[in-house]
Amino acid sequence: MKQDRSEKSAVKIIQKVLVKQIVTENSKGKLKDSFEARQMRLEQECQQLLFEQRKLQNKTGVSKQEIAGRFQQEIQNRKNQIQLIDFKLEQLELLEIGSEIIEKEVEALVEVEVGMHWDGRMANKAIIIKDDTVIRIE
Repeated sequence: MKQDRSEKSAVKIIQKVLVKQIVTENSKGKLKDSFEARQMRLEQECQQLLFEQRKLQNKTGVSKQEIAGRFQQEIQNRKNQIQLIDFKLEQLELLEIGSEIIEKEVEALVEVEVGMHWDGRMANKAIIIKDDTVIRIE
């Protein structure tokens, strides 16, 4: 069956869309709380790993060096994450109220039709949020 040239074809594709947040006192406080809570969880995990390491090393028939190596790697990973959060907290203090930060990236379903202008349709899209409310879609 032949397709009529006047008939338009359309497909739906997935496009990445940035979600940007406008920094307010409220959102800045929430970010700080979130970072600090994550940091506390990581510190607790380090303490738990040290406890588990001591417990395992008291068992006979296990390589103390192997156990120490494995646990120290896990503890170091968490300490690196804590340092990264420290850096993020420092940067958060420098952020000015009203500035935009990229919060995450989501996927959107976009319809593309024959004859559409590709560059205009595929231009970077963004959703702008202020205090958990969408205020603009670009």
